[in-house]
Amino acid sequence: MAALSGLQALALLRAPAAWLPAAITVKLAPGEAVALGRHELAAPQADRDHLSLRRDAQDGWTVRNLSATRQVVLLRDGDDQRLGSTSLAASQRFQIDGALFDVRAADTGSIAFARDGHEWRYDGAVLYRDGHQQANCPESHVASKLLSLWNRAVPGVLTISRPLSFGGNLHCDNRLGLAQVTPGAALIARGNGGLQLTAGNPDGDRAAVLVHGAGSQIDLRKQEASLAGVKAIVVGHTRFQLETDGGQLSLHPSRHVSLFSAPDLKLPEHVSWEWQQRTLWNGGHSGAIWAGIAASLACMAAALVLAARRPRSVGRSGGVGGSLGGAGRAARIGGFGGVSMLLAAGGVLICGVVALVSQRAGYAPSAACSMALAACALVLWLALPGRLTLVTAAGVVLLAAGLLSQLELGLGAPESSWLRYYQKSAAMLAAGAGLGGLLRLWAQHQAARGAHLQQRSIEWLLALFAAVALAALAAQVLWGDEQGVFDLQPVELAKLALTALTAHCLALRFNWHAGPHTLSEHGARWLQLIAPALLFLALLGLALVQVDDFSPLILLLIWSTVVAFAYALAARNRRLAGALIAMALTAAGAIVYLRCVGTDDLIRWGFYADRFLVWLNPAEHPHTGQQLLLGARAIADGGWLGADHWLGLRSLGLAAGGAVQIPAVQDDFAASFFLNRHGLVGGLLLWAAQAAFLAGLALTAARAYQSGASARDFRHAWSGRFRYFALCGGGAFVLGHFLLSWGTNLAIFPIMGQPMSFLSAGGSHLLFFLCPLLAFSAISAQSSEGE
Repeated sequence: MAALSGLQALALLRAPAAWLPAAITVKLAPGEAVALGRHELAAPQADRDHLSLRRDAQDGWTVRNLSATRQVVLLRDGDDQRLGSTSLAASQRFQIDGALFDVRAADTGSIAFARDGHEWRYDGAVLYRDGHQQANCPESHVASKLLSLWNRAVPGVLTISRPLSFGGNLHCDNRLGLAQVTPGAALIARGNGGLQLTAGNPDGDRAAVLVHGAGSQIDLRKQEASLAGVKAIVVGHTRFQLETDGGQLSLHPSRHVSLFSAPDLKLPEHVSWEWQQRTLWNGGHSGAIWAGIAASLACMAAALVLAARRPRSVGRSGGVGGSLGGAGRAARIGGFGGVSMLLAAGGVLICGVVALVSQRAGYAPSAACSMALAACALVLWLALPGRLTLVTAAGVVLLAAGLLSQLELGLGAPESSWLRYYQKSAAMLAAGAGLGGLLRLWAQHQAARGAHLQQRSIEWLLALFAAVALAALAAQVLWGDEQGVFDLQPVELAKLALTALTAHCLALRFNWHAGPHTLSEHGARWLQLIAPALLFLALLGLALVQVDDFSPLILLLIWSTVVAFAYALAARNRRLAGALIAMALTAAGAIVYLRCVGTDDLIRWGFYADRFLVWLNPAEHPHTGQQLLLGARAIADGGWLGADHWLGLRSLGLAAGGAVQIPAVQDDFAASFFLNRHGLVGGLLLWAAQAAFLAGLALTAARAYQSGASARDFRHAWSGRFRYFALCGGGAFVLGHFLLSWGTNLAIFPIMGQPMSFLSAGGSHLLFFLCPLLAFSAISAQSSEGE
C-alpha cells in the first residue's frame, strides 16, 4: 500500500506543467459577428464551429448554435434554455418540413395539437391520437410495452418521461409518422419545467422545424437568443461564466477545458486569452481537508501508541492472545485509545463528505489533497483494531492500485476534467472508510458488552434497508437515466440490500427442523422465507430492464448461480451443486459456440444482435466497434512491460497517449488503460490481488459457516449462516464484475457496461458496495474468532 501511494506522489511530482485559459475575451464592433468552436473556446467536446456571437447596435450580445449535433445551453437564474428548442403555446403553429400543426391547448404538463382532421394529445409520457393511445411499434421489446402500460395506468406525477418523435412512416407508440420526413426530425419532451419542441438530429436528412405565432416565425435550427440576463453558457460540456462590458464579452471556462503544454496559441483577431497554469497542490477547500487529515492521522497514531503501551495482561485477561497484530490489539484499544480511533474514523468521514460537496459545488480539492485523503482512508482500514485478514489486505492493495491508475489517467489526459474521477473516488473512499470504521468500532463495542440485536429488530432493519433501496431505484427510473440520479447509482445500494435480504432468508431456511413438519406447512414457510428476496429480485430486474444493456441481467445470473452453489455446499446437496457446475460449463461452451456461428443466426435471435455482431467482427463496424478496436490496440501497445517498457514507471505522471481516446476508458475499459500502461506483467499482479481478495472472502465465509454449524443456540447459528451467505453473495457480485469487465476488455464477451471493482472510477460502487463489504468481512472475521 505504501509503495502504491508513493507512486501516486511520484506521479504528481513528475506531472509536467499544463496551461489552460482563465478567461476568453471577445471584442466586436457593433454589427460584427464571430464564429467560435473547439479551438477558440478550449472546449474539447465542441464542434469546430459550434456557435456564433454577434454584437448588435445597442451593445447587446446574441448567440446562435452552428452545430448540427450538439447543444448550446443558456443558464439564467432558475431557468435553462437550449438553443434549438422552445415551449409552445395555444394558437401557435409549428411546422416540420411540409407538415403544419395547429396547437389547440398547451400547459406545463400536456399539449394538444391537430392536423388533417386528427387531434393528438401528449402528456410527456404517452401520445394519444383522437383520444386513444397508439398501438405499440412492431419492434417494441417487452420492457417498452410494460412501460407503456405503466404510463397509462398511473397518475401523471408517477409516469416515466418518454419523448414524442416526429417522422417516419408509422403511427405507433410515441411516434407521429410524417411521409418523406426522417424519423426523429423533431421531438417534444419534458424539460425546463414544461414540454419543449426541439429540432432533432436524425441520421438522414434534417428537416426544417419552424414555429409560427404573433406575426413572427422562428426557425429552431437557426434560433438566435439574447445573452441579456444569462449567467453562464454550456458548450460541448464546457461551462463558461459570462461577463459583459459594452463591446467586450468575457467567458470564464470551467470543467472539460483543454490543456496546453505552453501558454502560446494562435487565435482569431477578435479573441484573446488570459492564461493560467494547472494547479495540482492547492485549490478548492483543501485547507480544511488538510487539517482534518492531520487530525485523523494524529488520532490514529495516539490510539496505536496507547494500545502498544498497555500491559499485555489486559489482552490475556480478556481471554484473547497478546499479539498486537491479532485480536489482542482489539482488546487493548480501549478507553482514550478507543475514543481516539472513533475520532479518527469520524474525521475521515467528515473529510470525505466535505471533499464530495466541494467537488459537486465546482471547487474540488487539489489532486495532492485527494491523494492524502485516500492514503489516510487506507491507513484507517489497517489501523482499526482487529486481525488483518486476507480480504482487508488484498482490498487495500486493490484500492491503492485503482487510485494510481485513475490518477495516471487524470494527469495524462489532455483536458482538465479527467482528474475529477480520481478526486471523486478518493472522496468516496474516505466516506466509505469512515462509515466502515465507525461500524466496526460499534460492532466491537457491542461484542465487548455482550449486547446483541434482537431477531425482530434485525428483520425490521433489513426491511427498512430494502425499502430505501427500492425507493432509490424508483427515483432513478422516474427522474434519472442510465448514469444514475443525483450523480449516484442506486443500483449499487440495491445489490447490497439484495445480498443482505437473501442471506437472511437462506440463514433462516437452515432452521427448517425447528418448524412445521407437514409438506403443506413446509411449502408455506418456504414461500414466507424466500418471498422477500424473490420480490426484491423481481423489482430490481424490472428497474434494470430500463437500461439499454443486458449486462445487469448477466451479473444477476452470476450472482444467483454462486449463491445457489453456496447453498448447495452448505446443504450438502450434491445434485444441485453438480447441476450448477454443468450449467457454468454449458455457458462457457455457449460463448465458444457464439464465436463460431455465423452472423445470420444472431440476427434471427434478435437479442442485442448489433452488440454481438460488433463483438464477432468489430472491423466491419468502425463506429460501433470503436471501443473494442481502440481497446485491443491499447492492450497490444502495452505488451508485457507496458507502453514504456518499464511497467509504467518511466511514463508515470506523463501523457496517457492514445489509450485516453477509448470511449468510457475510466469505467468499462479501465483494464485496457491499465494493461497499456503497466503491461501484462502488471495485469498478472492485478489478477493475483483480485484472486486473493476472492479467496479471502471464501475463507472468511467458510469460517463463518463452521461457526454457525457448531453453535448451540439459534442466535449464534443464524449469525454464522447469515455471515456465510452474505459474504458469498457479496463475493459473487465482485466476481461478476471481474468476469464481465475482463471479458469485455479482452473481447471474450460482447461489450457490457459494468465497471471493474476497485480499478474503475465507479464512485457509487465503491461507497455503497465495496466499502460495506470490506467492513462486513472484517466484522465477520472478528465474530468468528470471538465465537
